[in-house]
Amino acid sequence: MPMAAADIESAIVAALPDAVVTITDLAGDGDHYAARVVSAAFAGLPRVRQHQLVYNALGGRMGGVLHALQLTTAAL
Repeated sequence: MPMAAADIESAIVAALPDAVVTITDLAGDGDHYAARVVSAAFAGLPRVRQHQLVYNALGGRMGGVLHALQLTTAAL
């Protein structure tokens, strides 16, 4: 079963409480999403490390219940 957009947002905000998260369902199938995540935790970090923080927030769900996530991050 695919992961719901609200569950993706909740997982990210649980790990990055100040995050502003915008989720877009890219294909309308509940399985391919784009996420824009803005957080002060990203300040001074390279983009790869910012993305790692988001992927860590999602735990082992990437590649499983969460099939595809196009990720954009920015510092608050």
